[in-house]
Amino acid sequence: MGTKAMDAFVANETPVFMNKPPPHVFKLMSLPSAVLNFALGLLWCIIHIVISIFSLCSHLTFNLECYLISSGLLRRYRNLQLSRIKCLAIVVDSREAKNTVKINQLLCWLKTLGVKYVCLYDIDGVLKKSFEPSMNGSKDEKSGDYLDVSANIKDLDCFHRGMTLECISGSDGKEGIAKAANLLCSTYLKGDRSGHENVKSESVFTETDMASALKSVGCGGPEPDLLLVYGPARCHLGFPAWRLRYTEIMHMGPLKSMKYGAIVKALYNFSKKHQNYGK
Repeated sequence: MGTKAMDAFVANETPVFMNKPPPHVFKLMSLPSAVLNFALGLLWCIIHIVISIFSLCSHLTFNLECYLISSGLLRRYRNLQLSRIKCLAIVVDSREAKNTVKINQLLCWLKTLGVKYVCLYDIDGVLKKSFEPSMNGSKDEKSGDYLDVSANIKDLDCFHRGMTLECISGSDGKEGIAKAANLLCSTYLKGDRSGHENVKSESVFTETDMASALKSVGCGGPEPDLLLVYGPARCHLGFPAWRLRYTEIMHMGPLKSMKYGAIVKALYNFSKKHQNYGK
């Protein structure tokens, strides 16, 4: 075999020896993968667009409903039955709690709607620092009961007599329960159980004892019927758990975008709910 014939033979056999398929095989193998990737990408875009449109429609519908409620065009929201709301709690994210203008506006709206008792909470105690200087003397130290503080809040022109304001923070949570437990233990170790004539040798702590101890250390208070949460998180952000046994919790979104109609709608929806209490 001549040299030219040998070179031609080697050139023809090179793809076989190097285990490389012809170029058209690559095109046939990559075509299904490209079609699949395109289909998945198109499906993802469609789903994203549908969800975005649905979210936009829901947002527009909510804003329109809030506007109609605020304008008084929806009759069912005109007369609210607030007899079931003895205490309303407001939980605010600590970063948004610094916006006292929004907090004051929210309190004015609640007063206008006829809410009698409002409990403000944020975990870092921002609301306490903002409102407690104006609430001096609002709490009876002997009884531990919260009194009418409307006359002591000079910055809120919309406040009138008949509304009670309470401010608590995260320190009223774990620290409060620890103080109450220490008080109960010290009371039982001394053999003096307040409110009971017969002292038992065995220490038995009841729910009434704990409630009394919490009230004594300044961490007691009524259980809110409804709790409105303002902030990014959909939770109560550390609100004292022993005061949330039968509380309805509603997330209201960011404080900066609060709406009067949304508050009215929340109060109306709560008034229409039926709660079953177990034994």
